[in-house]
Amino acid sequence: MPRKFAIVEKYSDAGLELPKRATQQAAGYDFQAATDFTLPSIWRVPFLRVLKKIRIGEALTTDEMKQAKADVKPLLVPTGVKVYMEENEYLMIANRSSNPLKRGLVLPNGVGIIDADYVDNEQNEGEIFVQMINWGLTDRTIKKGERIAQGIFMPFLVTDDDAQDTKADRIGGFGSSGIK
Repeated sequence: MPRKFAIVEKYSDAGLELPKRATQQAAGYDFQAATDFTLPSIWRVPFLRVLKKIRIGEALTTDEMKQAKADVKPLLVPTGVKVYMEENEYLMIANRSSNPLKRGLVLPNGVGIIDADYVDNEQNEGEIFVQMINWGLTDRTIKKGERIAQGIFMPFLVTDDDAQDTKADRIGGFGSSGIK
C-alpha cells in the first residue's frame, strides 16, 4: 500500500487540506483541525476546589473527584484525515512546538501512535484525532484549518519470537487495539 493521507468520508465535502510538510527539511506533516473546536481551560471551579482541599489536607468526596477529573480530561480534536502506510510503520503524532508556549495546549499522552491497521476501521474509518488538554487560563477555540499537531512516519521492529504470539485483528477505532 502506498504511504498517503486521505480525507475520511464524513468530511468529504468540508474542504479540508491533507497534511503536508511546511519546509524541505521538515520531519513532520502538519495536521489541521477539521472543525472549529473549543478546548476548555482546566482551571475551573471544581478542579480548583479539589486542589485547595488537597493543599489544606481535607478529605475529598467521590463527587468532587469526579467533577475535577472531568475538568482535566483530554478531548479529541478531529482532523478529518486518515493515513495509509506500510505494515512495519506507524505515524507518530507530536505536538507542535508552539502549542504549549503560545496557546497552553498539550498532548497529555506525550505522543500519539497511529498503527498501520488503524486505517478504515469500522468504528471511525481510521480518522486521526489529536488528544489535547488546555493548560491555559481561558478556554481556547481552535479554528478549522488551524495547525494543531504534526505526524512523523516511523519504522518499528519486533522481537525475533514475535511470530509465535497470536495477534487479533483490529476491530475498534481510537484507543483500541482490538483486544478486549
